[in-house]
Amino acid sequence: MRVHVDSSKCQGHNRCYALAPELFDVDEYGNAFELNDGVVPVELEAKARLAANNCPEFAIIIED
Repeated sequence: MRVHVDSSKCQGHNRCYALAPELFDVDEYGNAFELNDGVVPVELEAKARLAANNCPEFAIIIED
């Protein structure tokens, strides 16, 4: 699984970072981006889905 943050949609709510700091970080403007080229370890897949489901802007894309 991979995750990607669509930077054109991200508004800096940072819910993804709050829920899955192992997968996301924020830049100096407060916008999120994926870590590790978006590769999600199997043990963090549930966190990735939780982060995507809690993004108010639907900016997180999951590729299975």
